[in-house]
Amino acid sequence: MDLEKVLDQLRDELHNLQAAIASLEQLQQTSRRRGRPPAWLASVPKPGRPKKGTRSKPKKPGDANSD
Repeated sequence: MDLEKVLDQLRDELHNLQAAIASLEQLQQTSRRRGRPPAWLASVPKPGRPKKGTRSKPKKPGDANSD
């Protein structure tokens, strides 16, 4: 096992955790208010429904492409 590789991975994970903590702290400090959300919040992916057109269509029993 390469110890340097493990240390690099841990440092990367530490950086990711610090970024997540900073984001959560910003969310905690901002109060819910009306209007446009802050610019930094626009870069965060939104949970929820998938984009239109990503869902596969259900197969019909008489379809030529069905298995």
